[in-house]
Amino acid sequence: MNTGLYLLVVLIWGTTWIAITAQHGQFSPVIGVFWRFAIAAVLLMSFLCLTGRLRRLSSTDHLYCFLQGLCVFGFNFICFYSAVAYINSGLESVIFSMAVLFNAINNRIFFKQKVSIYFVPAAVCGLVGIVAIFWHDLITTRLQWQTLLGIALCMLGTYGFSLGNMISIRHQKQQLDVASTNAYGMLYGAGFMGIIAVLMEQEFFPEVSVQALVALGYLAVFGSIIGFAAYFVLIGRIGAGKAAYSTLLFPLVALSISTVWENYQWHAGAVVGVACILLGNYILFKQPKWVVALAGRRS
Repeated sequence: MNTGLYLLVVLIWGTTWIAITAQHGQFSPVIGVFWRFAIAAVLLMSFLCLTGRLRRLSSTDHLYCFLQGLCVFGFNFICFYSAVAYINSGLESVIFSMAVLFNAINNRIFFKQKVSIYFVPAAVCGLVGIVAIFWHDLITTRLQWQTLLGIALCMLGTYGFSLGNMISIRHQKQQLDVASTNAYGMLYGAGFMGIIAVLMEQEFFPEVSVQALVALGYLAVFGSIIGFAAYFVLIGRIGAGKAAYSTLLFPLVALSISTVWENYQWHAGAVVGVACILLGNYILFKQPKWVVALAGRRS
């Protein structure tokens, strides 16, 4: 089951970056985030109510759901939606891969969890692979303030996502239902985005293309309801560090789609990068003995 959840997260979230790009210029970042999670919250809440699966939460639990809504279903996505104006979606997914490191750090800070001996070499392989794949894009991107702003927004959004992961761990330690906490979190996140939109006097119903509406529907149902449910269940089953390693595979999905639809040209760096990422996955999940032996020699 873990493998199935892992692949589901990779496939769904690996394609959401393209959907976010498809909305650029159609919705403002605040309105785009509002509608994405408002639709997701209504659909998920309705399903849970009709099936009798919506669980009651304490006031403290609701507070944490509100915080999770801000971190995962609100401000972090405003950062990502805004960054599309400055950097491409592929580079966004590269920066989002930093969630692996942020989760390891935050796990240590909030839960005193030791970092696995397999995590460091796996993360290094993954990050080296990501850099190799996008090295050409990185060195040809003009280093101007807009690019730096886009990178900073993605880093901030990724750290917010990581904080939301920590709240999810807290929920599951309290044995709370993942679907219910997600539903409330999305509701609170969308509500807060709606308040911001009103204060900014933004248009809730702008004229948009059919493509943008399809992208919105995909992001709400697959990217939000299904994707987040699978990801947070995965956190409960294998831990935030291993679950976040899936973010290193997102760019591979984007590259595969780009190969078919945008005639992406594979190069030596991309091949090396894919090999490094696959090696990192192998180290993290198979935990070969030679990694421990190598670490022992170095120590």
